[in-house]
Amino acid sequence: MSAQPAPVPLLIACALGIEQFALRAGGRGGADGPVTVLRTGMGPAAAERAVTRVLADPALHDAAVLATGFCAGLAPGMHPGDLVVAEETRDPRGTTPCVGTELLVRELARALPGRTVHTGPLTCSDHVVRGPERGALRATGAIAVDMESAVTLLSAVRAGERPVAAVRVVVDAPEHELVRIGTVRGGISAFRVLRSVLPAFFEWHRSLLLPRR
Repeated sequence: MSAQPAPVPLLIACALGIEQFALRAGGRGGADGPVTVLRTGMGPAAAERAVTRVLADPALHDAAVLATGFCAGLAPGMHPGDLVVAEETRDPRGTTPCVGTELLVRELARALPGRTVHTGPLTCSDHVVRGPERGALRATGAIAVDMESAVTLLSAVRAGERPVAAVRVVVDAPEHELVRIGTVRGGISAFRVLRSVLPAFFEWHRSLLLPRR
């Protein structure tokens, strides 16, 4: 009898310590294979360095990659605590399609009943977006913006063929602009949602049929 292939790892990348804390508080029960939660640091450059370095480790060479954490919503009617499942991520270097969007939407609705889940393009900025700039990004068709998801996924696919996805929690929105994450109700709401997303991530990971090289 031939040996079973090793489980494909899952790399979950976030930028901030509070995001990493929320994910760790959600527990690891239900994971199908090894899971690494990577704190990349804030901004595109930090994310690119961290993801490229980690995926160079042979133990994570074939890992599926999921970018997560907080984001700014761009569409009117969004609220702190809403979820964004990217259909693609965008940055000046190009667009990265995401895998398993419909499955993630379904599993997030199951894990967080009553929470609104938005789908669409997730765009990148190298700074916190406020005021009129938010409207300009919305005009491109994007529904949300953050600083790390696009470069995380682009770095991941450049390191080797793999499934990638991005799920973000809205921490501020056009009618709910915040000054600092974690100090107001919107930040607390987003933290609680992020703490509850792991079962959906694990189901996404479990559903993937990843080619072994």
